[in-house]
Amino acid sequence: MKHLDRLIIRRLVSITTLVLVVLICIFILIDFSENSDDFTDRGAKMGEIWGDYYINYIPEMIRLVLPLAIFTACLYLVGQLSERLEITSLKAAGVSLYRLFMPFLIFGLINTIGLSALDAWIIPTSNAQRIKFEEQYIKQKNEQLDRSDIYRELSPGSYLQVNYFDRDQQTAYRIRIVQFDQKGVKKLLTATNMSWLESKKEWRLTTVQERVFTDSGFVERNVAGFDTLLNLLPQDLARSSSDIYQLSYTQAFQYIDGIKRSGASGIEIPQVQLYARMAYPFSIVVVLIIGFAVASVRRRGGKGVYITAGLVISFLYLVIMKIMEPFGALGILPPFWAAVIPHITFLAVGFISLKQIRK
Repeated sequence: MKHLDRLIIRRLVSITTLVLVVLICIFILIDFSENSDDFTDRGAKMGEIWGDYYINYIPEMIRLVLPLAIFTACLYLVGQLSERLEITSLKAAGVSLYRLFMPFLIFGLINTIGLSALDAWIIPTSNAQRIKFEEQYIKQKNEQLDRSDIYRELSPGSYLQVNYFDRDQQTAYRIRIVQFDQKGVKKLLTATNMSWLESKKEWRLTTVQERVFTDSGFVERNVAGFDTLLNLLPQDLARSSSDIYQLSYTQAFQYIDGIKRSGASGIEIPQVQLYARMAYPFSIVVVLIIGFAVASVRRRGGKGVYITAGLVISFLYLVIMKIMEPFGALGILPPFWAAVIPHITFLAVGFISLKQIRK
C-alpha cells in the first residue's frame, strides 16, 4: 500500500500540474485576445504586459483553478483505477475504500495548506501590482465603493462629510467636520479641500472656516489652512471592491476594523470577500471527497461519465458560492456563514456519497 500511495500521489501531482498549465494557458490566451485592443490603444509595452500583468496574474489564476485541476486529476485517476477493476481487486484483498482514499486526502490537505499560505502572503502582493496595471491600461469601470457624499465618524460626537474624494491625488473636496455635545452642535469646520501628507501622516486643510457655538451665538475664525491629525486614513475614504484581494489576512482584518472605526456602511461586503478567500482552499478537500465518491464506482460510458459529472458538480459548486455571497453582502446572512455554507453543503454531499459506496 505504501508503494501504491506513492504512485497515486505522483500521478496526482503530474495530472494536476498538466491540467493547471493547460487551464492557465487557455486563460491567458482568452484574456489577451479580449484586452489586446486596450493594450495597443493605451500604449502598454509588451514587457509591461507580460512582466507587470500576466506574471502577477498567474498566482491568482492558480488560486482560482487549482481546486478544479485537482478535481479533474482525482476523477481521471480514480476512474482509471475503477475501469481497470483495480479498486475491485484491492477491495477483494481487504483494502477498504477509506484506506485507498488516504493518499488523496493527504495530497488535498497539503495543497489546501499551500494554497492558504499563497493566498495569505503572496497573492495579495501580486494582485496589487496586477490591479494597478489594469487601472492604467484595461479597466473602464470604477470599482470605488465611495465616490461622493462620504460620511465617516472620526470619534464619538465628531463626524466628517466629504463631497468627493480623488483616490489618485489622495485629496478630498468640500469638507465639513461637525462636533456635537449634549446640547447640540458644538463646532463646525468647513474647508475647500483636504490633502493627505504621506511624509507627516497628516491631513492638510485649505481655506478653512471654523465656527465654535456658544449659548450666545458663535465665534467664527477663517484661516488659509493648517495641518491636522485625524483618526482617518486615505484608504478609509477610497474603498474599492478589490481592496480585500490586495491585502494579507492580517491586513484585511485591520482594514475591516478601520471601516468599523470610521463608521462607514457596507462593511459586510469586505467581510464576505475575506471569509470566502479563507474558506476557498478547503474546497480542495471537498472536491476530492466528491470526486473519489463519484469515480470509484464503475459506470457505463467510461471516463466521459466522470468528466461530465465533474463539470456539473463544479458548476453547481461555483453557482452556489456566487449565490450565497450577495446574501452576506446584504446582511441577510452573517458574512461568515454566507462564505462557508456552500463548502459545508458540498462536504456533506461528499460524505453521504462516500458512505453509500460499498466498501
